[in-house]
Amino acid sequence: MNKSALSEEFFDLKTSLAGDVLQKFINYRMKIAIIGDFSVYTSNSLRDFIYESNKGRDLFFLSDENEAMEKIMLANSI
Repeated sequence: MNKSALSEEFFDLKTSLAGDVLQKFINYRMKIAIIGDFSVYTSNSLRDFIYESNKGRDLFFLSDENEAMEKIMLANSI
C-alpha cells in the first residue's frame, strides 16, 4: 500500500487510527507493507513503531515496492 493512500492522521499515533486499522490486518492474518518516505515524521513514538513493526513478520514500513515484496514473501515462508 502506498503511504499516499493513507490520511496523515494515520501517522499521528495519538489518534489510534493506525492501531485500529492495522489490528484488522493482524486479526485476519494478512501481511501489509506501507511504502513511502517516513523520514518526514519527527515523532519518536512513530519512529519506534515503524522500527518495531519492521522487525516483525506482519507489518512493514518500507521505501520501495521491491523491498516490500521481498519482506512479505520472506515472512510468508517462515
